[in-house]
Amino acid sequence: MDASNKKKNSRTIILGSSSVYRRELLERLQIPFESVSPQIEESILPDEAPEQTARRLAEAKAHAVARQYRQQVLVIGSDQVAVFNGTHLGKPLTYANAFKQLQLIRGNEVTFYTALCLLNSHTNQLQARVIPYHVKFRYLSDQQIKNYLSKEQPYHCSGSAKSEGLGIALMEYMRGDDPNALIGLPLIALIEMLSNEGINII
Repeated sequence: MDASNKKKNSRTIILGSSSVYRRELLERLQIPFESVSPQIEESILPDEAPEQTARRLAEAKAHAVARQYRQQVLVIGSDQVAVFNGTHLGKPLTYANAFKQLQLIRGNEVTFYTALCLLNSHTNQLQARVIPYHVKFRYLSDQQIKNYLSKEQPYHCSGSAKSEGLGIALMEYMRGDDPNALIGLPLIALIEMLSNEGINII
C-alpha cells in the first residue's frame, strides 16, 4: 500500500450506533472504528413513508455524531423500519408486545427497510441508500411463539425476531440483496461507500 492509501485508510471511522449487532457486523470488515451513540429522538412523523423514516433517522444519527468531533471523521449512520400491511413494527421492548407482533405477522411477509449513510464531516459529503429486505414468517402457534420468546427474548429487534439466531426458525423465506441489511447494517453498500471515500477494505 502506498503512502497516499495509508493516509486515506487511517481516517477515523465512527459507527453512529450503540447497537451490538451493528458493531458485530462492522467488525467483519476488519477495519478500526469507534462506536458512539447518536442519542437522537427516533420518532415517526405523520404520513411519512417507512423508507423515508429510515433514511431521515440514519442521516440524523450521522450528523449528531459528527458534531461531537472537531477532526475529520467518516460517520456511519443506519436505521431500520419494519412494515407489515402499512403498519410500522417498532422494537417491542416487552414480552407482551413481542407476542402481539409475532401473532400479527405469522404467515405473512414483512418488509424491512434499512437505511445506510456515510457522512464525511470535513466535506459534508453524504452518501445514502435504503436497502429493502423481505421476510415471510411461518405460521406459528401461540405455543411456538411463547417457546421462541422464552429462549431468545428479541425485545430490541424490529419484528421481534433475530434472523442471525434462533429467529431463523420462524422464517419461511428471506429475499433481498444483502442479508446483513436485515440484521441492521448493509455491508455490501457500505463497502462501496467507503471505497468512494478512498477506504479500501481489501
